[in-house]
Amino acid sequence: MASLHYLFTHRAKFPFGSRPFFKSWAKRILLLPSLIVMNLKRQLLVSKGARIDGRAELGKIKVDGRKSNLTIGSQSFLGRVTIALHDEVVIGNKVCVNDGVEILTASHDVMDPEWKHVKGKITIEDYAWIGTGAMILPGVTIGRGAVVGARAVVSRDVAPSAIVVGVPAVPISKKRTENLTYDPCEFLAANRAWLIG
Repeated sequence: MASLHYLFTHRAKFPFGSRPFFKSWAKRILLLPSLIVMNLKRQLLVSKGARIDGRAELGKIKVDGRKSNLTIGSQSFLGRVTIALHDEVVIGNKVCVNDGVEILTASHDVMDPEWKHVKGKITIEDYAWIGTGAMILPGVTIGRGAVVGARAVVSRDVAPSAIVVGVPAVPISKKRTENLTYDPCEFLAANRAWLIG
């Protein structure tokens, strides 16, 4: 969830004693425990060196490796995601990463007789959408507004606004609009309780 400080300072305000006042505060109190847990998770990662914007939304993510290799931008949403930080992972603004996604920055060179460890930075640019169960492999850049289909395995860069599907992921003929303005976090109940009421 967005940080408690951000939500409190940007909360929707209603006249004291009005129906919207009581309704909004009932929702806020009901959702407070999950909000606290998610904020603690963000703070723990930040205390270990991660750079996570206060408006990023973190679900039940599992982050292995050096936390200082992780950067997550504003208003990005990560569901139940696994991230292996052998190298940098940079996630831009307003990115949506669905449940079951694996972001892997290292593997082994199958052509090497010693099966050497290879690693590479992963960059996911603004407005990208990574579908459920997709796997992002080392060294990949996913362009602005690109879509990675559910269960796709991405081993090569994805162009901005491209839509890729399959194993290995390949682009389809359609492209996503380039004029994107949505916020993937605005639909979350805890955010709406504070920001809308």
